Amino acid sequence: MRSWKVVPVAVLAVALVAAGCGGKRAATDTGSGAGCEAADGRITIATGNSGGVYYVVGGGLAKLISDNTKLKATAAETGASVQNIQQLVADDYDVAFSLADTAADAVNGKGAFEGAPQQVRALTRLYPNYTQVLVRTSSGIDSIADMRGKRISTGSPKSGTEVIANRLLTAAGLDPEKDVSAQRLDLAKTADGMKDGSLDGLVWSGGLPTAQLTDLTTSLRDQVKFIDVTPLLPELKELNPVYDRGTIPAATYGQPADVPTVVVPNVLLVRSDFPAGDACAITRLLFDKKAELEKIHPAVKDILKEKAALTDPVPLHAGSLDAFGG
Repeated sequence: MRSWKVVPVAVLAVALVAAGCGGKRAATDTGSGAGCEAADGRITIATGNSGGVYYVVGGGLAKLISDNTKLKATAAETGASVQNIQQLVADDYDVAFSLADTAADAVNGKGAFEGAPQQVRALTRLYPNYTQVLVRTSSGIDSIADMRGKRISTGSPKSGTEVIANRLLTAAGLDPEKDVSAQRLDLAKTADGMKDGSLDGLVWSGGLPTAQLTDLTTSLRDQVKFIDVTPLLPELKELNPVYDRGTIPAATYGQPADVPTVVVPNVLLVRSDFPAGDACAITRLLFDKKAELEKIHPAVKDILKEKAALTDPVPLHAGSLDAFGG
């Protein structure tokens, strides 16, 4: 199973980049009444940073679709949520992973999509992302407010992590552009910076566990620690009610105690004109073959059918409604 986690996505990402972007789908039937069977064609899936859970689960999902439907799916590494939605709407990709708060901004025309509501639909709600704030123990950082003047990785440009990082900093009374030395780095470069001491801390929004953070906590041990960001949850909930309280269990990264944190659901998105039959087939497949995806990454266990349709304010695609029985 390990080969699913790295090889297919990495190879496909290179192929897609070489092609100049995600590519176009072959199947174009967007009418209703298509049933719950995918048509012949090719689709592309926008995931996230290579060290993150989107990347791993996206690669597994692409293989699952290719092995069980007429569609041939490929997945690619991206900067994640904001970029994914922008390129989804631009027809560069057909399916995209996104944080629910970023997706809500997109349909409401807020944040990075100010004044321009995006025509996207959700196939399903996915597992929750955990806001993971890891700092060097010697940095003197015990809260987000303590990040003033510090070198902090706020995530890849146009990522959901960057959205949450900036909202946390603002909620703590800091200006993300002036009060911290914000480094807009992907997860791999962030890990390098934490190891060589060029960063004081990082913000990451991802599933549990995230491989790069496992590497950091294993290699740096007591030189790093997680901090509790839940005191800022009320301010975040004023911006978007999808934010909630969660816990990073101590055993996840071998820490001395559980860490309270902020969680936000993920959603799987398509354009509003995505074929209903394909939408239904992919949605149903995800739950019918969920046990196979769980072998790819443990975060998949938290994709719950009883919560799958809870994607507001992002409308659920009509095909997914069919998959869930109307």
